[in-house]
Amino acid sequence: MKDYYQILGIQKTATEEDIKKAFRSLAHKFHPDKKGGDEAKFKEVSEAYAVLSDKKKRAEYDAYGKTFSGGGGAGGFGGFDFSKFAGFSGAGGSGFSGEGVEFDLGDIFGEFFGGATGRKQKRGRDISIDIEIPFKDAIFGTERRVLISKVTTCDVCTGTGAKKGSRMTECTMCNGKGQIHESRNSFFGSFTSVRTCPQCHGRREVPDQPCTACNGEGVAKREEEIRVSVPAGVENGEMIRMPGRGEAAPGVSAGDLYVKLHVKADKVFTRDGSNLVMVLPIKLTDALLGGDYTIQSLDGETTVTVPAGVTHGEFIRVRGKGVPSGRGSRGDLLVRVNIEFPKKLSKSAKILIENLRAEGL
Repeated sequence: MKDYYQILGIQKTATEEDIKKAFRSLAHKFHPDKKGGDEAKFKEVSEAYAVLSDKKKRAEYDAYGKTFSGGGGAGGFGGFDFSKFAGFSGAGGSGFSGEGVEFDLGDIFGEFFGGATGRKQKRGRDISIDIEIPFKDAIFGTERRVLISKVTTCDVCTGTGAKKGSRMTECTMCNGKGQIHESRNSFFGSFTSVRTCPQCHGRREVPDQPCTACNGEGVAKREEEIRVSVPAGVENGEMIRMPGRGEAAPGVSAGDLYVKLHVKADKVFTRDGSNLVMVLPIKLTDALLGGDYTIQSLDGETTVTVPAGVTHGEFIRVRGKGVPSGRGSRGDLLVRVNIEFPKKLSKSAKILIENLRAEGL
């Protein structure tokens, strides 16, 4: 169990002001935007303050070693009450002012914990589609063409954002650096954040005349035909990842395209790992005496030899007619024997069978 008093470096008899001072000091020391800051310790200190600064949660923690009001412990910032700081202002607890300093708490903690609108986008958005393929195509592989409407590189300016013949100049907003450094003050101290330049999107240059097709963004929404190569041996529900075929975004690489495969059921064949399974109806006489049957496998016509004395439900293995593997080999075709017994017998057939019974068969 975490000792929140030890984390803040205070005694159990500490007053609210003691808790507040200890938190301010440690938060200033460990904030990840500060040089030498420590993200893990900053979260731990914030968690401790969220519990001990709340009278009800502190009482529960002192009595039981945990809280029951939600937010405390695993809740992180869920129980944070910034209204306890002097000079608090802003609807919903979103602002703080005092001693000539004004800032937005949502900006500070949002940037660090995932809510930053100014954080640099690493790449374009991933997208996913579903396609249905026949059973045979799933076994031997195929290629499909799909038409997708998505944000993609502008085909007029090829992603530059510039009108044809336009000259590229250094971005004046970021001075050709592609990023903007912003400094702000808080009760933790002075912090500097870096975000992608919104004017050049990190490309460091802007055109004198923007492309009219994409308004200088370098990307536009349009339909694009994509060829999906389905490898041999895929299974139902399998996903194919196509890097860089997702949506494009200004100044960064495109996201990925994920293709989910839905394999149609076959009327004859089912799959068992690397093997294919089918049912072969045979005559009773062939079950007793044996015989050859011509079947239509996925490769074409194949002859299956039924041995004499085969039993109902027995499997006959046809090697190398199953699912291809990545190593150049293939599984087998398993033919399940289904002996068909006649529903009606002629007089001569009954006599023959009676003779067989008389011989003990």
